[in-house]
Amino acid sequence: MAEDLDRDYDDAGFGRRLGFGRRPALVIVDFVQAYLEPASPLYAAVEGTLESARELLAAARAAAIPVFHTNVRYTAGRGDGGVFVRKVEALKVFEGDSPLAAFAAGLEPASTEAVITKQYPSAFFATSLASSLTSLGVDTVLVAGVTTSGCVRATALDAMQHGFVPVVVREAVGDRDVRPHEANLFDLGAKYADVVALAEVVDYLRALENGCRV
Repeated sequence: MAEDLDRDYDDAGFGRRLGFGRRPALVIVDFVQAYLEPASPLYAAVEGTLESARELLAAARAAAIPVFHTNVRYTAGRGDGGVFVRKVEALKVFEGDSPLAAFAAGLEPASTEAVITKQYPSAFFATSLASSLTSLGVDTVLVAGVTTSGCVRATALDAMQHGFVPVVVREAVGDRDVRPHEANLFDLGAKYADVVALAEVVDYLRALENGCRV
């Protein structure tokens, strides 16, 4: 069945590889305690994903590429969350200065790394991210974080729509269930982004660190 699906998409021309650009940036989407604390309604059991994201962040810093972190925060009463907070009640954990909004250990932003605070799924929607990336001459956006079917997908899709090549780093994105995780990786890879193994991305970043340009 899976082979038939792959063949059908291949025959239709989906899944073309875009390839790495020359000036990448890393966007780590919403990797905060809400997805790591078992008592949180958003807990997603992504501890393994966290380890991969740490490795990716270390490689990005060594290559001296721009790094952006995103988080979610709502004012008291969540009036700035619109329909999204009505649809997903669990987002209440991001109201005010919640400890669940703290960045995951090992993924805390450095003083030179921008934090994009958002109220909706995409890191691009109603934020300065696209303008910042454009001003830096970025052509490729490496995407890590949580969740694959939610804010990661929305961010990768918007990256493409803003003219950046989205590279979703497979091991560095996670979701609360393998089924939406794999379904969304398949769909992203078919239509909107390159879904690339962590090892390949790290090799790409090491080449940049050593002065090689693809």
